[in-house]
Amino acid sequence: MKSYMAKAESMERKWYVVDAEGMVLGRLASQVAAILRGKHKPIFTPHVDCGDHVIIINADKVILTGRKLDQKIYYHHTGYPGGLKETKYGTLLEKKPEFMVHEAVRRMMPKGPLGRQMLTKLRVYRGAEHKHEAQKPEELKLK
Repeated sequence: MKSYMAKAESMERKWYVVDAEGMVLGRLASQVAAILRGKHKPIFTPHVDCGDHVIIINADKVILTGRKLDQKIYYHHTGYPGGLKETKYGTLLEKKPEFMVHEAVRRMMPKGPLGRQMLTKLRVYRGAEHKHEAQKPEELKLK
């Protein structure tokens, strides 16, 4: 019996809308990352991009548990000496909630070219409106 290997050309991709209102950031990110990879499909192949498109709405209403709003810090480096910048997640949630959700999902994806390709199928919006009605996305309820 031979194993089935999915091919990127023959993939049928669906579009899903996920409402992030009231969801915990880490749980949301891990479930969305699994959908972007295609792990929910029976034809999942690790070296092929078999995932679906995901639209996340209401990114500004995501929840961080415990005291993470005050204590969790996002770091990035400018590339210059002494250029390590830090931002608390409370500030990040106010100013750039789309970036915060996108970054959480990105860090749960595989590292390398395939992971970056899979991440292009993610769209994150601050409010309840999105511009992908033409793709007829299905509403997806996450646990």
